[in-house]
Amino acid sequence: MLKDIQVTGNKDTRSGFGDGILEAGRKNENVIALTADLLGSMKLNAFVKEFPERFIQCGIAEANMIGVAAGLTIGGKIPFTTTFANFSTGRVYDQIRQSVAYSGKNVKICASHAGLTLGEDGATHQILEDIGLMKMLPGMTVIVPADYNQTKAATMAIAEMDGPVYLRFGRPVWPIFTKESDFVIGKAQVISKGTDVSIFACGHLVWKAIEAGRILEEKGISVEIINIHTIKPLDSAAVLASISKTKCAVTCEEHNIIGGLGDSIAQLASKNLPIPIEFIGTNDTFGESGTPAQLLTKYGLDASNIVEAVEKVLGRKNA
Repeated sequence: MLKDIQVTGNKDTRSGFGDGILEAGRKNENVIALTADLLGSMKLNAFVKEFPERFIQCGIAEANMIGVAAGLTIGGKIPFTTTFANFSTGRVYDQIRQSVAYSGKNVKICASHAGLTLGEDGATHQILEDIGLMKMLPGMTVIVPADYNQTKAATMAIAEMDGPVYLRFGRPVWPIFTKESDFVIGKAQVISKGTDVSIFACGHLVWKAIEAGRILEEKGISVEIINIHTIKPLDSAAVLASISKTKCAVTCEEHNIIGGLGDSIAQLASKNLPIPIEFIGTNDTFGESGTPAQLLTKYGLDASNIVEAVEKVLGRKNA
């Protein structure tokens, strides 16, 4: 039951990255951290204190940072580039495509302050297109963890895999409800089992899906919630197993519904098992300045919106 899920604390996912890269650095001397003038924001202080010789301050020169990272891999290093998600992707897309993805370089592109929950910094920083940009690149692994523990586990895991990775996380303090041991790259996490509807969520919206699921359970609706922390490669087997049982789905993401998680689920379903699907996410729009809570409510990404989407998709299934 969803009511039994325990919250063990509250912490920002970017702190999970900071703690994760420190542990990764302790395990592997080839782990290198690079940042674009955002050491504190990216929670790199502990890493820099322990491994000052393995830190490169690139300044506000993100394109150069990607180039430096690509070059470091040739000598066997494992570079983690760090800046805000908008600057990690949109500002340097050409460099990522040409210098990292095209040749399969072992660069870990780590991006904080993604989505609407960046809050008051507004639309220029709240990138809502980055999952789409990155998942379209051949060979790029795309990971969007749900909480502090999962972000820490993901950071440590990507240090051990070979190939380019995009790791997306955020700034706000968020409930911690997973265990580090639950995370496996490319394997979806089943939060709850149900028979009426499948809810697929990533990032901060996993918790919102849990909140919605609790409301739906009180209404007698059996909800299967699956945390799709790895957008690419998508755990197709887990998705198909769920929708073959429930025959309908809702997708939830802090991202444009064009090009994000929902698109991946819909494409898979359309090829294998066409079902009614509703999409929770921003709808072809930029964000604006406001608190994370205000923005999630205004743009329809709150628990109440997920409840409405489930009720709508159940109506379509039963029509």
